[in-house]
Order: sequence, then structure tokens, then C-alpha cells
Amino acid sequence: MASTRDIRRRIKSVKNTRQITKAMELVAASKMKKAQQLALAGRPYAELMSKMLAALADRVEESQHPFLTQRPVKTRGILVITTDKGLAGPLNANVLKLVTEVKTPAKFYAIGRKGAQFLARTKRDMVADFTVSDRAAFSEVKPVVEFMMQQYLDGVIDTIEVIYPRFKNTLVQLPVVRPVLPLKNVQEFVAQAEADVGGAAQPSTDTREMLFEPSATQVLEALLPFYVNRHIYQLVLSAKASEHSARMVAMKTAKDNATKLLSDLTLEYNKARQAGITAEILEIAAAQFAAS
Repeated sequence: MASTRDIRRRIKSVKNTRQITKAMELVAASKMKKAQQLALAGRPYAELMSKMLAALADRVEESQHPFLTQRPVKTRGILVITTDKGLAGPLNANVLKLVTEVKTPAKFYAIGRKGAQFLARTKRDMVADFTVSDRAAFSEVKPVVEFMMQQYLDGVIDTIEVIYPRFKNTLVQLPVVRPVLPLKNVQEFVAQAEADVGGAAQPSTDTREMLFEPSATQVLEALLPFYVNRHIYQLVLSAKASEHSARMVAMKTAKDNATKLLSDLTLEYNKARQAGITAEILEIAAAQFAAS
């Protein structure tokens, strides 16, 4: 049995660990709430953009825009969204598992230090990595998307896909591969985008007569890149909410385990102390008996 001094040292260490994990749980909970509020705040705007795009899709020839033109896929362009820090449970491992399942030629772009380190360590073709803060402002995500869209237009990559942890609820974050470009069908893309932000995944139609200036085609050409920007931004917000949720759950589990371990150590300490007191009493009694 360990000495009481060793047990006291372990108890002190576990108490410090529990205090740290409790503080990290509270910080993650606060950040998760902010990330959810950001995602919810952008939902009405994203839904309105979806309705505008759906209305335009019925009035133009889709094949006229390069984002809507199908072409042979020689090199996939994949944006991998992970966290900058660890202590988020299996979140990053689940996302990176999807990366390992990519067997076709692909170029990778990373948001998050963990994903960038994995791509570099496994010697995959990583073109660029970017940093997005916990605040996840649109101005931070926009350069990433515009860079990938330019690579797509230049023919460097033939698709734009996003691998990210989709936020379902506080306990569940699903690793997902989300195709973005090319758009096979605008209506289907709009329906999927609405489902990603919590709406119903049903294509909508608008039969009202509308006048577009300068023309419906030119409005669509201006709207599509911005809509892709906004769509990927919503995926980043979902990934941020997933990160803070996973970290909060991981820290709560660590805190609960520390509390249980502390209870076991306290019981062990009491037993050791009682055994020590009993041994001392026996020694005193034996000494008195020998003296008599």
C-alpha cells in the first residue's frame, strides 16, 4: 500500500487537474454558446440568399456559368477544417479519418493547425493552410474561399469539397464531406444548404414575375461566388460550434473522472491512515506488555 504522503501528493495533483478541467469546461461552454449564436444570426441571411438563388436558377441557362459546368475530375480540391488546439475528444480524429479515405488525386487546403500538421506529416499535397480565430469573422474565411475558387477557375482543381465536423447537437458532431463546386443542380444545392443551417431540405420554386437588372444571367454570375463564400462560412461556423461542444464534453468527462478518482484516493488515504494508527496502537500495547 502507498504511504499517506504519496497519497496526499496524488490527491493534491488530482484536485489541481479537476480545477483546470472545470475552468476549461466553462470557457468551452461560453465559446460554444457564442458560436451557436453566430450560426443562428446568419441563418435568416443565408435563407434569403438561398431563395434569391433558387429564383434565379429557374430563369437562366445553368450551363452558362463555370460553377455550373460539369467537367472531368482529374484533381479534387478539399478544404479540411479542424481545430488549432487539442483536448477536443475524437473530433479531429474523426475528421482526419475521412481524409485518409481519399484515394483519388487531390490537393488539400487546411483551416486549423491539427489538420495542417496531419497533412504535412502524411506527406499529402497541401497547397495552403489558414488560421481562423474563435470569433470566425466572415473576413477571415473569405480569403480562403476566394483562393480556392480562383484555383477552380484556373483549372488547378476540378472540385471544391469541404471535410468538416457538422454540428448536430452538444453531444453529437458528425464528420461530413460536403461537395460545393461544381453545382450539379442549383435547386438541390440550395435545398442542401438550407438543411445545413437547420431548414427543411426541400427545393423551393418562385412563380412570381421578376425583372432583373442588368439581366438574370449577370445577377446570377455576381451572386454565385458570394453565395459559395457564405455557404462555406456557415460550414466553418458549424465546425467552430462542434469544436467547442466537443471540448466542453471532453473537459466535463475529465472533471467527472477526476472527482471519482479523488473519492477513491480519499478512501485509500483514510484506510492507510487508519492502518497506520492501528499499527502504532499495537506497537504501544506491545511495548507496555513487554515492560510489565
